[in-house]
Amino acid sequence: LWSELLSYKVESRITSRFAHTTVRSSVVNSGSKAQSIGFNVQIPKRAFITNFTMNVNGITFTGSVKEKTVARNLYAQAKARGKAAGIVRTNSQDMETFKTEVHVPPGSNIQFELHYQEMMQRKLGVYEHSLHLQPGRLVPQFQVDVYIYEPNGISFVQTTNAFGERFIGLTKMNTTKEKAHIVFKPNVEQQRKCENCTDSGVDGLFRVTYDVSRDHNAGELQVSDGHFVQFFAPSSLTPLPKNIVFVIDVSGSMWGVKMKQTVEAMQAILDDLTMDDYFSIVDFNHNVRCWSEDLVPGSSIQVEEAKSYIRGIKPNGGTNINEALMKAVQMLLKASNQRLIDPRSVSMIILVSDGDPTVGEIKLSKIQKNVKRVMKEEFSLFSLGIGFDVDYDFLERIAMENRGMAQRILANHAASEQLRSFYRQVSSPLLRQITIQFPEEAVSDVTHNRFDKFFSGSELVVAGKLRLTEETTLTSFTTASAASMDLTLETETEIGELDAKLAGQQHSVTGFARQMWAYITVNQLISERSLAPTAAKKRKITQRILTLAVEHQFVTPLTALLVESEDGGERLLADSPKDPKQGCCSGQLVMTCNCINNSPPFVLVENDPHFIVHLPRAQMDVCFNIDSEPGHILNLVSDPGAGVVVNGQLVGAKGPRADGKTSTYFGAISMYYQPEGLEVTASTERITVRDSHRGHSFTWAATANITVKISIVKESHVTVSVNDNIRVMVLLHRVWKKHPINVDYLGIYVPTDNQYSPLVDGLIGQFSVEPEVRVYNPHPGADPLKEEATMEVKGHQLSVTRGWQKDYRQDRKQGSDVYCWFVHNSGKGFIDHHYTSYIVPHSHSFLQLA
Repeated sequence: LWSELLSYKVESRITSRFAHTTVRSSVVNSGSKAQSIGFNVQIPKRAFITNFTMNVNGITFTGSVKEKTVARNLYAQAKARGKAAGIVRTNSQDMETFKTEVHVPPGSNIQFELHYQEMMQRKLGVYEHSLHLQPGRLVPQFQVDVYIYEPNGISFVQTTNAFGERFIGLTKMNTTKEKAHIVFKPNVEQQRKCENCTDSGVDGLFRVTYDVSRDHNAGELQVSDGHFVQFFAPSSLTPLPKNIVFVIDVSGSMWGVKMKQTVEAMQAILDDLTMDDYFSIVDFNHNVRCWSEDLVPGSSIQVEEAKSYIRGIKPNGGTNINEALMKAVQMLLKASNQRLIDPRSVSMIILVSDGDPTVGEIKLSKIQKNVKRVMKEEFSLFSLGIGFDVDYDFLERIAMENRGMAQRILANHAASEQLRSFYRQVSSPLLRQITIQFPEEAVSDVTHNRFDKFFSGSELVVAGKLRLTEETTLTSFTTASAASMDLTLETETEIGELDAKLAGQQHSVTGFARQMWAYITVNQLISERSLAPTAAKKRKITQRILTLAVEHQFVTPLTALLVESEDGGERLLADSPKDPKQGCCSGQLVMTCNCINNSPPFVLVENDPHFIVHLPRAQMDVCFNIDSEPGHILNLVSDPGAGVVVNGQLVGAKGPRADGKTSTYFGAISMYYQPEGLEVTASTERITVRDSHRGHSFTWAATANITVKISIVKESHVTVSVNDNIRVMVLLHRVWKKHPINVDYLGIYVPTDNQYSPLVDGLIGQFSVEPEVRVYNPHPGADPLKEEATMEVKGHQLSVTRGWQKDYRQDRKQGSDVYCWFVHNSGKGFIDHHYTSYIVPHSHSFLQLA
C-alpha cells in the first residue's frame, strides 16, 4: 500500500505582527487497495486553528467553530448513523501536532487545507515566525511563502532553517521599506537528504525573524476595520535596578543533568548582575537554606561567592516549595522595609523547580493562596519548570497571579541555554507601572492596558474597538515610571489612513485588527478563567470566551471545529478539550475519519473505592484508589454548566484489615440537578428523591420507574438520567451481615455517552475527555505476578503496576476481571489535582477548586 504526495504548500501572511498561516496538501492513493491517508501539521502552541477543509474525491468537508456541546450534539447525530469520527487534542509545548486521517479507496484524490492564526510576540528584540515543515517524502510541488507587511516599516528580516548545509542559499527574499516576501521552493533534487537519497531533508523548523522600525518611544497606534491596536516597545532607556531572589530546587530529583545545567546557567546569570542590582539565593529540598539572609549588591566579590555556593550544592531530599517561596518574599519585604533597595527598582523572585511539593504544605491551591497573600503589588514571581514531573499548570497560575510568567525547561543538555534565554528576557527592566489609555468616548472593549513592568526587547500590546464618532483621529496616552523620571507619552493616528493602505495590499491579513483584538481578549479571558475565584465568575468568563471564539472562529479549549460535508450528512469533530495543564514531549491535535473508536472513556468505581478508567483510544484500563477517611464526601462529577453534580460519601469497614488499615467504601451516592432543585441519594438502605416541594423514599426491595427518569431495579441498581444526556448507574453490593469486617457498599458506573458542558470536573468528570496516555518500559515487578512500567500522562512520568480489578456490571456476584495499570498514591499525576481537592462539604456541593 502506498500513496503519492503531489503538493505541499505553506503560506503565511503577517500584517502588523498578526499571522494567518495556511497549509495545503494534495495526496493520491496510488495503491491497489483502500488505505488510510494522513495529514500531519505541527503548529505553534499559541496559535488558534480557525478552519480545516478536506476534499475527498470531489466531496468537500468544510469546518465551522461552534460551542463544544453544540458541536458534539451535531456530531453525535451523524455518528449515530455510522458516520466518521474525530477528535482534537492540545498540549503545552512550543509546538502541537494536528493529525487527520481518512480511509479511501484506490485512485482517490484528497486535498487537505488547515488555517491557523497567532499574534507574534516580541522577545529579545525580534519577532519569530516558526513553520515546522515535515512533508515526510519528496514532493513534486513544494513551496513556502511568507508575506510580511508592517505599515511603519521593517528594520530587518532574516531566515534560518534546521535542514542542513544542502539547503543553504535556497531561500529567496524580496524586501521593501514596508514589505518582505520570503520564498522557499526547493525542487525534488534539492529536497533530497543527500545526493542519492530517496528521503526528504526537509524536516524541521523554518524560521523567519524580523523587527519593525520605530520612530519614537510613544509607540505605534494602528486603526483598521473599526478596531485599534497600540504597540509599545520603547528603547534607549536606562535599565531599572533589580532585586532578585533566586529560589532553586535542590531535592533529590534534581540530581544529574538537571542540577548540572542549572548550576551552569546560574554561573552566567550571576555574572550578568551589576553593582546597582541586589540579590540572594534560596535553595530548598525538605529544608530551606539561604546563601545570604539579606539581599546583597551584585559586586564581583559577592557574585564569585554566590557562584561558589551554587557549585557546592548536592541535591537530595524532598521538596518544600511553600516555605522556600515564603522565605524569598520575606527577604524582599525586609529589604524594602529597611529601605535597602531603590524605590524605583524592580523586585522579583525566580523559582526553578522540577517537581511537586512533597514536604510541608503540599496542597497546590493553598501554596498559591499563601504566596498571593504575602506578595506585595510591586513584587513579581517567575516560574521555571524543569522536565515533566512538575505541575506546570500550578507554576503558570502562581506566576500569572503574581505579575510574572512561567516557562517549561526541557530537561536535556540544552537546559542551561533555555534558563539563560529566559533570564535575558527579564534581566533588563526599563519601565514600571505602565498605563496606556484612550479617550473613553472614542473606544470600548479595551484589552488589559495596565502593565506592571516593561522589559527591554519585549513589547506591550493593547487593542480595542472604536466607537462611532465624528472624530477622524485617535490618540493614546501612555504613562510610566522610568529609572530617573516619570514619563507621559502621546501618539496620534488618522482613523482611515491604514485601511486605505491595506486596500492596495494583495497579501495582507483581512481584518487583522479585529482578529488581533479577539485573539488578545480570548487569551486574557482564558488566563482569568484559570484564576477565577468562584464558580459563578468562571461561568461568566466561560460564556464570554464561547461567544468570542464562535464569532471569530477560534478553536479554543471550550469550542470545537465541526467539519461537515456539503449536504451535512457526514461530520467530523475537531474537539479541543479543556486547557491542558501539563503536556509532554509533543502536543497532539488529532482528527480521524472512519477508522478509530473515539467514544469517551467510561469510569467505574467499586469497593475501597477502586476507580477503573477505560481509555478506548489507548485501548487500556487505568485504575487508582482514593485513600480517604470515612465520612468524607468525594466529588465525582461537577458540571456547573449543565447544573449537575454527583458526590459519594465514604463509610468505613467494621474493623481494620490484616495490614492495620481500615477499608473505605461508598455508602451513599447523590446526584443533584440544580435547575430543578432535584436531588437523588442512594444509600445501602434506600433511595431518596427530593425536590423543592416534596420528598419520596424507596427501599432497595422496590422496583420503580419515576417520571423524572429514575429507574430502580430490585436489590440491584438504580439509574438516574438528566435531560436524556447525562446518566449515572449506582450498583448495590450486599455482604454477609455477620461478616467481622466488610459492610454493604455501592458501586457507580458512568457511561460513555454522557454529554457534559466544558466546565465539567470531578474525580470522574475530568475524564469526559480522554487524556493522552503512553505506557512504556514494562518489566517484572517485586511481585512476579505484577508487571511494572512507566506511564506518561499529563506531563508526569508515573510508576504503575499491572493488576486485576473487578467490574460487577454484568456479573454482580463474582464480577468480571479487568486487567489494568494501577496508579499509586491516590491517583497522583493521573488525576488533575491532589485527591483532597475533591472533598466537598455537602452531598449537593459543586466542586470549588482554587
